[in-house]
Amino acid sequence: MSRSRPKDHNKVEQLLSLLGGRPIVLIGMMGAGKTSVGRKLASRLGWKFVDSDSEIEAAAGMNIEDFFAEHGEDEFRSGEARVIARLLRDEKTVLATGGGAFMAEPTRELVGRQAVSVWINADLDLLFSRVSRRANRPLLKTPDPKRTLAELMEKRYPVYSMADITVMSKDVPQDVVAAEIIDALVAHLDAVKTEKATS
Repeated sequence: MSRSRPKDHNKVEQLLSLLGGRPIVLIGMMGAGKTSVGRKLASRLGWKFVDSDSEIEAAAGMNIEDFFAEHGEDEFRSGEARVIARLLRDEKTVLATGGGAFMAEPTRELVGRQAVSVWINADLDLLFSRVSRRANRPLLKTPDPKRTLAELMEKRYPVYSMADITVMSKDVPQDVVAAEIIDALVAHLDAVKTEKATS
């Protein structure tokens, strides 16, 4: 067993205590690694992992690409907001959200009240290298998908920066990013707790 394991275990226990069951919501662009990192994070905490896009597909009975084509983005965003509101009622959950979810002010406010938010930030080249491997990204079905992605980032990143903490996505094992999230959440929640105690 690695010598760092007990320290890691202590950090997890500290985080669980600070969270008190509040869900962790992962936000970020498509390709940031929300689902893969979220699964690792949930596993470390002994919590369940939920992907809002998968839940939307299950509720709609069709995949997101088909939903966009049939009903349009506005209807998708409306359904997304309802699904996320329902999922946030569950404690001890790591919830990965779609790239546009946090852009909706009611969803942002709900996340702020009921959960702790983590922005998994990533640069354009890393995101594009990941999303270009898959053809199921409705917002990128344009003549210049990389430019479209850059424009989405420009619009979304200022809003994403309102998340409680930010962690960079890198080309490293997702366990590493999950560990960085745990460290950052402990530091943030501990600071909030101290501030409340002294105010």
